[in-house]
Amino acid sequence: MSVVTVTKDNFEQEVMKSQKPVLIDFWASWCGPCKMLSPLVDEVAEEALYAKICKINVDEQPELAGVFRVMSIPTLAVLKDGKVISTSVGVQSKAKILKMIEE
Repeated sequence: MSVVTVTKDNFEQEVMKSQKPVLIDFWASWCGPCKMLSPLVDEVAEEALYAKICKINVDEQPELAGVFRVMSIPTLAVLKDGKVISTSVGVQSKAKILKMIEE
């Protein structure tokens, strides 16, 4: 499954109304660690078909970054039934990302 780019316009439908767990990668184009994490998130999207994998560009969607109180990037957040159940800041291993989703 491919990564879904989330904006304030599709946030409600793609994230809050998702029947699957949702992993959100908060990132920015100028962020070095975000560039390191991005390929791992893409791999997770191909493997974790039981989850929806999304990316939110914090520069383009500051309102959404504010809703999630994102202070540092990259930040990963996992939501189930519209509620945040797990977050992490910084580059994570693929195994750790998959574990976050599965918990």
